[in-house]
Amino acid sequence: MKGCLKRAGCLVILICLIALWYWYARVERPAAATTSAAGTATTATSVSSGWQLLTAADAARGQVAVQSLGRQSGPVFANLTPAEAASYIFTVVAKQLPPSAKNAEAAVIGDRLYVRSDVELKDFGGAKSLGPVGMLLGERDSVRFGGTINMLKPGLAEFLVQEVKLGRIDVPSGLIPRILTQMKRGKPVEGISQNGLPMVMPAYISDVRISGGKITLYKSVK
Repeated sequence: MKGCLKRAGCLVILICLIALWYWYARVERPAAATTSAAGTATTATSVSSGWQLLTAADAARGQVAVQSLGRQSGPVFANLTPAEAASYIFTVVAKQLPPSAKNAEAAVIGDRLYVRSDVELKDFGGAKSLGPVGMLLGERDSVRFGGTINMLKPGLAEFLVQEVKLGRIDVPSGLIPRILTQMKRGKPVEGISQNGLPMVMPAYISDVRISGGKITLYKSVK
């Protein structure tokens, strides 16, 4: 009788162990797979976020695309990637990136071109010139500009800055002109707005549009 009870007890324990194994193998693993899938989705989102490094090669490609519009037999428009457009604009045309800028990147989000980089706070006049905002930043932090490109007249355009973010802080719109004043180089250009960075463009460019992840330049057709 006792031996039978012992055997029955062992059988119960064995059944419990099998049930635990079944729970782990059949129930827990799909959850782990779901977590893995979620992690993959997150990575994919990060990779396809649209930010592109600004490089000399992109600036050269952007310049070639713009110059192609100047040929009489050339195309009537040219599509540039965010990196090509920003590299060409900010290193060849406008040359308005802060001197200490590193790891500059560009992206098109909606109908705006965004440029971000790591900079030294002194490029914007230091903490004192930024008021309370400057007190929350380190000596070096990230800066992000977002805006549109407006043609003002043949040969002159501006990057009209509508958003600025320093570190994690969204800069109040009233402070944007002060920040841009610290960035602008050379003599003031007539016709440029307080929130604009000047861009001397080829006279044959008539319009610039930002949409669908790209920047399209159109030439004057007479």
